[in-house]
Amino acid sequence: MSVPQGRRSSTFTRLLRHGFTDPSGAERLLDAEALSSVRSDPLLLDALGATADPDLALLGLVRLVEGQPDPTARRELLDTLITAKPLRDRLLGVLGASEALADHLARHSGDWRALVTYEPSDLHPGVEEFERGLAEATDPVSLRVAYRRCLLSLAARDVCGTTDIVETAAELADLATATLRAALAMARAAAPADAALCRLAVIAMGKCGGHELNYVSDVDVIFVGEAVEGADEGKAVQAATRLASHMMRICSDMTVEGTIWPVDANLRPEGRNGPLVRTLSSHVAYYQRWAKTWEFQALLKARPVAGDPELGQAYVDAVSPMVWQVAERENFVSDAQKMRKRVVDNIPVGEVERELKLGPGGLRDVEFAVQLLQLVHGRSDASLRSGTTLDALAALADGGYVGRVDAVQLDDAYRFLRTLEHRIQLYKLRRTHLLPEDEADLRRIGRSMGMRTEPITDLNRAWKRHTSVVRRLHEKLFYRPLLDAVAQLAPGEIRLSTEAARERLVALGYADPGSALRHLEALSSGVSRKAAIQRTLLPVLLGWFADSADPDAGLLNFRKVSDALGKTPWYLRLLRDEGAAAENLARVLSAGRLAPDLLMRAPEAVALLGDAQGLQPRPHAQLEQEVLAAVGRADGGEQAVVAARGVRRRELFRTCAADIIASYGTEDTPAVADQGALVDQVGGAVSDLTAATLAATLRAVVRDGWGDTLPTRFAVIAMGRFGGHELGYGSDADVLFVHEPREGVGDQEAAQAANKVVSEMRRLLALPSADPPLLIDADLRPEGKSGPLVRTLKSYEAYYRRWSLVWESQALLRAQYVAGDEELGRSFIELIDPLRYPAEGLGDDAVREIRRLKARMESERLPRGADPTLHTKLGRGGLSDVEWTVQLLQLQHGWVEPGLRTTRTREALAAASAAGLLDTEDAATLDEAWVLATRVRNAVMLVRGRAGDTFPSDGRELGAVGRYLGYDPGHVGDMLDDYRRTTRRARAVVEERFYQ
Repeated sequence: MSVPQGRRSSTFTRLLRHGFTDPSGAERLLDAEALSSVRSDPLLLDALGATADPDLALLGLVRLVEGQPDPTARRELLDTLITAKPLRDRLLGVLGASEALADHLARHSGDWRALVTYEPSDLHPGVEEFERGLAEATDPVSLRVAYRRCLLSLAARDVCGTTDIVETAAELADLATATLRAALAMARAAAPADAALCRLAVIAMGKCGGHELNYVSDVDVIFVGEAVEGADEGKAVQAATRLASHMMRICSDMTVEGTIWPVDANLRPEGRNGPLVRTLSSHVAYYQRWAKTWEFQALLKARPVAGDPELGQAYVDAVSPMVWQVAERENFVSDAQKMRKRVVDNIPVGEVERELKLGPGGLRDVEFAVQLLQLVHGRSDASLRSGTTLDALAALADGGYVGRVDAVQLDDAYRFLRTLEHRIQLYKLRRTHLLPEDEADLRRIGRSMGMRTEPITDLNRAWKRHTSVVRRLHEKLFYRPLLDAVAQLAPGEIRLSTEAARERLVALGYADPGSALRHLEALSSGVSRKAAIQRTLLPVLLGWFADSADPDAGLLNFRKVSDALGKTPWYLRLLRDEGAAAENLARVLSAGRLAPDLLMRAPEAVALLGDAQGLQPRPHAQLEQEVLAAVGRADGGEQAVVAARGVRRRELFRTCAADIIASYGTEDTPAVADQGALVDQVGGAVSDLTAATLAATLRAVVRDGWGDTLPTRFAVIAMGRFGGHELGYGSDADVLFVHEPREGVGDQEAAQAANKVVSEMRRLLALPSADPPLLIDADLRPEGKSGPLVRTLKSYEAYYRRWSLVWESQALLRAQYVAGDEELGRSFIELIDPLRYPAEGLGDDAVREIRRLKARMESERLPRGADPTLHTKLGRGGLSDVEWTVQLLQLQHGWVEPGLRTTRTREALAAASAAGLLDTEDAATLDEAWVLATRVRNAVMLVRGRAGDTFPSDGRELGAVGRYLGYDPGHVGDMLDDYRRTTRRARAVVEERFYQ
């Protein structure tokens, strides 16, 4: 179709108006021979424009029409499409929402007829209707075809709004039930001898059990088997296992028609390490003796769906009473909380903000909160015992366990998130819970959810609003430590707190006064001397806790420490008699997660808080002496490194505690005003501690493998922040390894020994332990990850002479010997000095290359969605800006200015100013920004317990960062404004001194 120059065809304009994003392509498709009889029908264009993706729907329609076997079939399809609105809406709705179902229709061109029926029974089919739809399947391939034919109708009802999200999820669960039954029937037919030996029941778990399945999800099951009368139990269980395994393969195996979904039996007792099929008595014995809290939480959704119905019901009847007794377990709530936290912590950092299911404010937050409340209160209220999340939420609201407004908001958010999850998965029928980043995907999803004007903007706005609601309400519902107290009381003894005490705690700023009151009762009740001392301490401690961003956490942590140390004779005496100790402990316990976590692993470290000298960082020589002595006493390499890591944990706590107390100040001592001094103290202490730990680990590895002498001299060279004495609490150890064969030792033997040392050091320092791991990063070595982990001095010299790039010279500016053979370390430093301080400075080409690398890093490495004005490392005026500016000056002038020959950023900055290379004001601006960005990173680690380069999004965590930086409650906005102002000024200096 030709279009006159300077104007668009009317069709082109109409296509744009109807929501097509590629009107030229759509014109070509409409001109296809397949649509010749309907292309001008306005009903077709209107119907296409009503779909989620008109371009996708039109392409799918052309493929479907072209796939018809003959002209008669093609005419039947098009006539029905134009004359029957229900079919038109359903068919085009599916084609515009699901590329995968369009592919199915293209392969099975007659299946469109499944969408023609519009009877009442078709609107809300159940298991029986789906079983009839699968009845003709005789093998795994035909089962997949029949399954997708049923799914086609189900998806059509979903996208057209005939069913809501709750009904759709229930239908998906019913279709899964019918499919499991069909697969089991096939397995039994293939092995009649096995079928004759046993009774087998399939118990649905998870979303299938809860009647709330996704389009693409693992179908979680548990198998129960019994012998038929007269059969040997062992042989019957083996037969049942073969049937269960075959049933799983029928559903899960990849065929020419793809797969249906994985059948996952890992929720069974002992997980994947346990037998696939157990008898009922074996299940009961396991749950009575060994099951963990989360396993009972999972059993909330258990429902028999296939196989022997009597056996399935017997299983549910047997385990159900145990489910509703689990809340009486000690540490029930804290166990559930820890499991939820582990799930969040395991999400890749780059995916957290897009994770629909597991991320903060996601589906799992709603489900965990509801399940916890069910398990706590369902002991005495049978109306709460539903496996379906929204039914359970409604019951909790009806019973007064959840506020009605909160329940309505959670219900609304959950429906939105589940609908969003369904639309994402429906497109390609792939299991995913990530919100896409591609605008075309977001547009299609937004339109499918009724957002037609600005689908991308509206979708993102709605997503953020609903996740924000879930985050807020999840914390209110799930993390209320009040549940701890309720769970630990025997049935019938639940009682309310006095109103006066609650009002007092609310006035102090406690978000959960009920829980706080329970902690107070546990700490101070009774007539013992310990309780009397606690009653003296607590009124003062409550005020100190309230002076933090999270007083609830402070009180909870105090109770934990008191429980761990309450029987020791010195603990309460220390808090009572040493005035500073109690206040210091209150500050440390309520300032964030890191310090309390370190303290809980070794509560006796509380003793450090009673002595001002106890908070001073220990010199490197003392640290190394202690850890080497600990290694010398240990039996074997692993025990030696465990001892070294124990020292590291204690010293990390010492450093954290000193930093927090100096930043907050006490009633007698104001907060330290010199922020740079605090940064230097933390950086130096953590770096010295890391060096001592590496030295101890090296000693342990050598002693374990070679006795007193390694066949090669070996040294560890610190790089990056480690070499600069600028490590933060969560930093990895950037290092290089160098070795030199001893006299008479061959190169190969020496290299093997050196590589074994490196491998063993990395393994031992990363072993799972109660102590924080120390990760060794050697990626700054020659050739990066592709190069050998350890080289000889000659190998380094040859590489740097021939291949070294300017960025490697820049990286070597921070190289410093830290462990191993000191003479070899000095030799390495002498080798690299000409590289990092080149005679006559850098040439113009090298300067341009550094600037090019920096510009590229700014454009490519800043995480998607990150605010460049608040990213401490890569953002405007952040750490990278300051450090690259300083390092360029070192490379250019270090050969003539001795003061620049340092691995430390602030020292080099001061030297540049003293040498007249930087204006005093510019140097102060860069120093202020660098110190502030470093302080923010340290604060994030202290508050959240994990490293981060941006301010937290959580309000309470953000408030805790503000308190650490010296801002009063309610002034986080001022903190962010000040940060932006400081880094904006620094960026202006960088623009002038680095890029010009």
